Amino acid sequence: MTVVTRFAPSPTGFLHIGGGRTALFNWLYAKRMGGKFLLRIEDTDRQRSTQAAVDAILDGLQWLGLDWDGEAVSQFERKDRHAEVAHQMLAAGKAYRCYCSPEELEQMRAAQKAAGQPMRYDGRWRDRPESDAPAGVAPVIRLKAPQEGQTVLKDLVQGEVTVQNAQLDDLILLRADGTPTYLLAVVVDDHDMGVTHVVRGDDHLTNTFRQIQIFNAMGWDLPQFGHIPLIHGADGAKLSKRHGALGVDAYRDLGYLPEAVRNYLMRLGWSHGDEEIISTEQAIEWFDLESIGRSPSRFDFAKLDNLNAHYMRQADDARLVGLVVPRLEADLGRALSDSDRALLTRAMNGLKQRARTVVDLAQSARFYVATRPLAYDEKASALLDEKGRGLLKELADQFARETDFTAAALEARVRAFAEASGEKLGKVAQPLRAALTGSTVSPPIFEVAELLGREETLSRIRDAAGAA
Repeated sequence: MTVVTRFAPSPTGFLHIGGGRTALFNWLYAKRMGGKFLLRIEDTDRQRSTQAAVDAILDGLQWLGLDWDGEAVSQFERKDRHAEVAHQMLAAGKAYRCYCSPEELEQMRAAQKAAGQPMRYDGRWRDRPESDAPAGVAPVIRLKAPQEGQTVLKDLVQGEVTVQNAQLDDLILLRADGTPTYLLAVVVDDHDMGVTHVVRGDDHLTNTFRQIQIFNAMGWDLPQFGHIPLIHGADGAKLSKRHGALGVDAYRDLGYLPEAVRNYLMRLGWSHGDEEIISTEQAIEWFDLESIGRSPSRFDFAKLDNLNAHYMRQADDARLVGLVVPRLEADLGRALSDSDRALLTRAMNGLKQRARTVVDLAQSARFYVATRPLAYDEKASALLDEKGRGLLKELADQFARETDFTAAALEARVRAFAEASGEKLGKVAQPLRAALTGSTVSPPIFEVAELLGREETLSRIRDAAGAA
């Protein structure tokens, strides 16, 4: 059997981070088993579905590195096929027409509520003849669901789950206007697409029991189901925007790398021993559905930051330059030159060691390509007092005489100068850092000076030395 998984988002908004994890688990399992990962856009809600949301879903999946097999399927475009299946069930006596008006249904629910009974359709048209049909009323088509016994689901994540059939009413397959319901459309599409494993959030568990009844009515093979617990916030509450319930695209904007997000999402509910840092290649080799936990996982930005920092340090320097340049250009209001880009590439190895996100990286890299004179932050300005400026004037003379403008030579010269002046190294290096970067935090300052080069370094020192 070729394993076929699918991800089936509804295009009524962005690709939620929980949806990203569902897609990842399906993608990993298909890759692990040498199968196929399909994408279906469940766009039957025409009022809420938008092309912008479809584009956001596709973009989010592509950014995460989750490629799908074949073309994305539009559920709406298959509505005629869904209706065809409903009529097949009708002809086989597995479904029936229901002529209840909205008012009758409301009265039914009100009576059930008043009696303390569960509110569900009571099957009043289940066995009535078509001759009783009222004139001018367009019927819905309902599934003739089993009323006795039970439906048992052997879930790949939750274990065996059972529901009494008496708790499930005769669901609507086709609405009065002839459009299919979600429950029917999903079953038909999963069958026609050859889906063998349905892996989704456990909020779909009730839907699954209803969908199993449709599969059975059609005599179709059931896929295997695995229902993943939802993601909660770090405080254990249901995930909300304050916890990180953002679109996948928001994590890109916040400066996270896709490989870090993949690693983090993978570990939200799935584990392989105590491994925390797992490459995508290793995940494909290890991933299995049985290792998904049954308890909700907790989203923690601190853990994501730590993982991202690891992947930042591992990332190719040229790639990181490509990520920070648009942010720097937007911040500086100008295009960066080829020499600016070359400087950032040389500086990147030192910069990325301290950065947690691309946003951090862009902020820390800014001073390299900033236009003179630099703006000094409050702490840097405090270092550029009369004494600090005096030290910088002398350092400018020292640096101007240096023939070997390397980090090691510059450090040796500053150490010798500090010793001759009776100052500690830090008392000299800190004003130098403020002059060259505009801040009190940076990569090692002598490396910074070497990267900036003689002319720019001397110019920045002299700017600061003359600052009032």
